Amino acid sequence: METIEVNGQPPHNKEPLVLIIGKMDGVHLGHQSLLREAERLASAEDKIAVYGFSDHPKWVLKGDEEFKYMLSKEEDKQRRLEGFGVDRYYHVHFTKEYAKTSPEEFVLEHLSRLNVRHIVVGEDFRFGKGRGSDAEGLAELCTQIGAEVSIVPGVMLNGAKVSSTDIRTHVKEGRMEAAQAMLGRPFELTGIVEKGEQLGRELGFPTLNMGDIEDYVNVKPAVYLGLVKIVQDAPEYYYTLISAGYRPTVNGDSYKVEAYLLDFSGDLYNRKVSVQFLRHLRDEVNFDGMDALVEQMNQDEREARSILGL
Repeated sequence: METIEVNGQPPHNKEPLVLIIGKMDGVHLGHQSLLREAERLASAEDKIAVYGFSDHPKWVLKGDEEFKYMLSKEEDKQRRLEGFGVDRYYHVHFTKEYAKTSPEEFVLEHLSRLNVRHIVVGEDFRFGKGRGSDAEGLAELCTQIGAEVSIVPGVMLNGAKVSSTDIRTHVKEGRMEAAQAMLGRPFELTGIVEKGEQLGRELGFPTLNMGDIEDYVNVKPAVYLGLVKIVQDAPEYYYTLISAGYRPTVNGDSYKVEAYLLDFSGDLYNRKVSVQFLRHLRDEVNFDGMDALVEQMNQDEREARSILGL
């Protein structure tokens, strides 16, 4: 998949495009519906492209911490989009200056440069300065550049529309099954294994310490059953117990995500891994000493193996 960085106006393009517009954080079931519609509309000559925005407007414009962190880093998002058949990704850097773009400017001075044959957006799409226009307004303006617009209904789950905002809430509150239902896959963190304090190894539970995960939404402090993918040409997978939180029993002073891989032996320092969250087992507890902590960790492993049939 080709990636084009966009600061302001995008570069001119000659190839006909079917274009999806949106932030696409998480590439959840709603986003997947847009991708399927684009695939349906695309002819053999068309390229499927996504016009995606870097940061959430509420973080850029209002400093709302709720929207600073993401369900998927850029590399995650782009990998998933490529898996759905996207040929080109326009990575649009959303800034306070960019936010001043009017709906008319966005269509007539930005999209007009892309040779767009068809545009796909969700029914709640808003764009332009102050969110000044909507999907219907986009369709009306796009008649001036010869592009049709398809407005796709949201995907409903138990009577509510699937949204990145709701998924972030589920992740922050530890409801991993609900997050998985909306994403169509487990919630996942991808990062680099860092060297930690090696306390887990001393206790008989060697863990990998996840680094480079600062951009993600913080998972609720708790212990989870999950899966680790060792990223390489032929990926390896291991069931894992995941500890997310502040480690109060050992006087931890920062948020960390650690994973204890079941039936694994080896060194993963500086390797790229993905940690997938399957199920919440218990909340984080401040135990009365290390013996109580180790006893609970043994119980966690027994429970995990029972669930997994190991």
